[in-house]
This record gives sequence, structure tokens and C-alpha cells, in this order.
Amino acid sequence: MFISGIFIYLLLLPWLSSTIQAQQQTYLFHSCPNTTVFPPNSTYGANIRNLLSSLSSNATAGRLFHNTTSGRNADAVHGLFLCRGDVSDTGCRDCVSAATKDVTQRCPVEKTTVIWYDDCLVRYSNESIFSTVAGAPKVYLMNTGNVTNQDRFNRILADTMRDGAALALNGTLRLKNFATREANVSGFQTLYSLLQCTPDLTTSDCNTCLRQAISDLPVCCDGKQGGRVLIPSCNIRYELYPFYNQSAVSIRPPPSALIPPSRTTPGKSKKNTLPIIIAVVAPITVSVLLFFLGCCLLKRREKKKNKAVEENEAYDISTIESLQYDFSTIEVATNNFSDNNKLGEGGFGEVYKGILPNGQEVAVKRLSRSSGQGSEEFKNEAVLVSKLQHRNLVRLLGFCVEGDEKILIYEYIPNKSLDCFLFDPAKRGQLDWSIRYKIVGGVARGILYLHEDSRLRIIHRDLKASNILLDGDMNPKISDFGMARIFGGDQTQGTTKRVVGTYGYMSPEYAMHGQFSVKSDTYSFGVLILEIVSGERNNNFYQKDGADDLISYAWKHWKNGTPLEILDPVLKDNYSRNEVMRCIQIGLLCVQEDPVERPTMATIDMMLNSYSVTLPSPNQPGFFFNSRTEGKMLESDQSTSRSIPWSINEVSITELDPR
Repeated sequence: MFISGIFIYLLLLPWLSSTIQAQQQTYLFHSCPNTTVFPPNSTYGANIRNLLSSLSSNATAGRLFHNTTSGRNADAVHGLFLCRGDVSDTGCRDCVSAATKDVTQRCPVEKTTVIWYDDCLVRYSNESIFSTVAGAPKVYLMNTGNVTNQDRFNRILADTMRDGAALALNGTLRLKNFATREANVSGFQTLYSLLQCTPDLTTSDCNTCLRQAISDLPVCCDGKQGGRVLIPSCNIRYELYPFYNQSAVSIRPPPSALIPPSRTTPGKSKKNTLPIIIAVVAPITVSVLLFFLGCCLLKRREKKKNKAVEENEAYDISTIESLQYDFSTIEVATNNFSDNNKLGEGGFGEVYKGILPNGQEVAVKRLSRSSGQGSEEFKNEAVLVSKLQHRNLVRLLGFCVEGDEKILIYEYIPNKSLDCFLFDPAKRGQLDWSIRYKIVGGVARGILYLHEDSRLRIIHRDLKASNILLDGDMNPKISDFGMARIFGGDQTQGTTKRVVGTYGYMSPEYAMHGQFSVKSDTYSFGVLILEIVSGERNNNFYQKDGADDLISYAWKHWKNGTPLEILDPVLKDNYSRNEVMRCIQIGLLCVQEDPVERPTMATIDMMLNSYSVTLPSPNQPGFFFNSRTEGKMLESDQSTSRSIPWSINEVSITELDPR
């Protein structure tokens, strides 16, 4: 009786599983740009309603994928749904039904929409989307747990994803362009992965989409126990727990030949077979029960985790849409860009203090309309800059693009910029030597991150005191990436005909020949160190002892054996002689004429933090005399940029070429 009850229970498991699944339709993300909208009572709106009804009814028919068109000509709406390949027919129906209802609430008047649920996606557009790879928008979801052996895990993950992509392209499972893959991470951990494209894509297009998604994993989820990349045409996911229905995706081998029953005498049949049945069925039953209980616990744990993640925003969603703010929100935050909220003005636009609806203080930079940059390029670069996460870099929180308006939203830095203290006779005394040395070290670490530790090699090209912001604890944060150049791979230098930057901070090879490299930033850093030590502007240096600028003045005293003569008098005797001497020597090493002789930022960071390192003697600096061009921007084709006495969050968007 017990065994019969177990088998009846096991027969009910698929139904129970689908019932649980139907009740847990989990919304992930949606995208509906407001660049193209339609009137609510228009023909296009009616066609969307017809399309969504058609998609929902076709999901009921037991399909995991369906695409269709509603309407004709300019009012035509093209749409599709895609359910995950392991989802039951009932689960697919429930997910598509939930998504089609939800999307009309989230995107009531937008012509182009995509919404992701855990088990499905629904997508429609006024342009044809069938059999075409759509690479944007991208959504990155990251599990908050960290792996232990990151290098080994990354190798296993890369191999598993590569094999999974090949399996998806071979179409060995019940849905074309879908696959799952498992791999052993350790004796107690298994890696579970899932890859899927829309079935209307060709093998080549699916491969392109999956490869792009896989290449994004290090960007979003490096060292994490789980992650997803969601793209309209494909999606991938991995976790350290079974998040998909393994029985639905298993590849069953051909049935083996039946073994004929053994001949037994009638009298001994029941007596001999009953113990065998019990011996075989009992452990199987117990194993199934334990497995089921384990799955229930995992589901409950995942549900709680997902709920906590949703409430606390523990998932990191780095997409264009997640960073974008409405212009009306920014207007309210800045009191309609009130002059009372204005923090500063520079060549790239005006900066305002704002307060978001959640109470967060931000710095809002309203870029000048003469920037000439397209909306899509602006969005892509904003997302790129937002990925620069370092304690010594100002953090980009979001942006806004509406019409001619291009706006950047940054964390608010209360103490303004370094030059506001360093070159102000009334405030420079607040920068004692310990604070100045902390600023030097923090800036070095920030530039080192840009040069070597971020995903791409970034050359700032405009490192100066006004672009170093100070937080409440006087920690430095590098800002203003408006002139930065981004390199991929091992590229370290480039040449441009459009020289941009600030006089006095530019290296000679860049100012005169347009040649820039990581050593260009090193030169600027050297100038900055000498300014921090002396409290003097390089560009506005009061001529002493025949010196035309601060670099010349420092070099002369170094050669004469009196380097401490350049020290800011307000420091008096409250400083570390060894640290001051080390900073002056590093500053002069950075401004050497030959870029090859300048140290890298990694070497500089080591020089600042290890007194056992012997510093080489500096050679003659590369002089660039132009002491009467205080704070002016140098551009060969634009000379209208204005100078300001200080700047707040002067972070601009990067130039992406050359790659």
C-alpha cells in the first residue's frame, strides 16, 4: 500500500511541478524606449492588442515559440514570444499570459518593446524583427555570491558555455537553438548553464548572438556564482544550483532491447520476486523523496533569494534602460535647473545639484548642445563610463537623453575640487601634509585602475587639479572623462590630429605631435604632484629665480640640492621630509622629456607605498612653456571653451576611437 501510494504521488509530480511553476512567474526586466510612441486610441494601439491576444492564444496551443504580425503598412506590429526550452507547455502558457498583460501596463504607448520573465520573453516592434539578430538592449543579472577559486571557475565556465553553444546550434533538444550544459566544479559543486536563441535565427546568427553574450560574462559577472545576459535574440545563464527542469532537457538514448523475463516455477514466483521488488523499489523511492525535498528546499531558497534581491537591488542590472532617467525627473530634482542649484560651469556644460525622488543627492551635468554627439553614441558611452567602478573615480549614476538634451547624473561630491582648496590662500591651510599625501596616493591608484585594471585601457588625457574631486573625508575622486581615449587589447598609444587638453599638463610629445599614451597621463600626474607639494599652479606660476613655470622651478632646485625650497610655506614644519622628497622626485621622474623614461602608474604606486624601493635620478623635464594660458582648453579645431575657478563633477563622455 505504501509503495502504491508513492507511485501515485510520483505520477502527480509533473502536475504539481507545473502548478508551482505557474504560480511563480518572475518578472526580470523590460525595455520600451520612449523615442517612438503612438496615440492610445490609434490603429497601431489596436493592432498591439490584437497581436498580444494572438501570442497568448498560440502559447496556449502548446508552442514554446511563435511569431506573427498584426496590421499592415505603417500600422503593422511584428511580435513574438519565446519560452525557455525546459518549461512545460502549461508554464509557457502562464508566462506568456502574464507577460502580455504586464507589458501593456509598463509600456502603454511605446511602439518597440521587449519584456523578460524568468520563463519567457515577449517582444514586438513597428519594424520587422523576425530572423534578425537584435544585439540591444542588453540586460546583465548578477548573483551576489562569490566563487572561491576564480581562475579555475572561469576556465570551467568558459568551456561549459562554449560546449553549450555548440550543443544549441546542433539542435539536439526539443527546441531549436536551445541547450543546457552541466560541469563539475568540485566534489560538492556542479555548474549548470543554459543557452538559447530564438528559433527563427539561422545557425550562423544564433552563434553570433551567443558568442556575444558569452563574451559579456566577464563584464557583468566575473567571479560570481551566477549570472545572466539577456538580449532580445538570445540569452544565457549559469548558476551553481539546478535552475532549470533537468528531466525536460535530458537527451534520452535509444531504448535498449527488452530482457525477456526469466522462467520461474509458478509456486515460487511471488515468494522469490517480492523481496526483490521491495529491495529495488524501496531505495529508489527514498532517493526520489529526498531529491524532491531537496528541490523544494532549493526552490524555496531561490524564491527567497530572488525576493530579497528584488527588494534590495542586489542584482546588478547594467543596461542603457536601467541608467536612463526621464527629463521631467531631472527638472524636478534640480528645481528646473535653478541658479540656486548651480554648482559650476565649464566648457562641456553646466553642473547642478539635484535631489532624486529617493532622497539621494546627485550632481547633474547638462551638456552643451554643441557637443555634436548622437544620442545612441552618447548612451553607449554613458554605459561604458558607468562600468568604471573604483573608489578613486567619480561614479556615473545615470543619464538622460530627450531631444537636444543630453544630461549626466553623478554621485554628489561635497567638497568640490582640489584646486578649490590648493590654490585658495584662505583654504589651502586645510590641506595638511597627510591629506596631500593621501590625495597623491589615491589619484595614483585611480589612474592605475584606468591604465591596467579596468576592462579596457583608458587614457584620461586631462588630469589636473580641477578634475580631482574631494569627498567628505578628503578622499580624491578623478572626474571628467570628456577627453579620454579607450583602447582595447594591448594597445598603449595612439596619434591624433585633434589635440585636446589643458596647457601645462600636456606632455610635449602630445602637445606638439599629437602622440598620446599612458605616459601622457604620467606626465600630467607629475605636474599634479608638484602642484600639490608646492601649492602653486604650473600655468600661473609666479616667476622665481628666472623659472618660467613650476616644473622649471622644481628642476632647478633639484639640481641645486635644495628641493624642499618648493614646499608650500603653509605646511611649515608639519610634514614628513622623506615623503615630501619622495613626491618631488616622483614628480620629476614623471615629467621627463623621454616618455620611455617615465615610470608607469604601477611603478609609481609601488614607489609611494614602499620605502625599500630605490628611486632613480630624474633626467631633464620636457618643458612646455605657456604660462599665460591659465586653465584654457587646447583644441586645434575648437577654442571657445571657458575656464572656471573650480569644477564639480566635470565628468564628460569618452571618445571611443581608436579601439
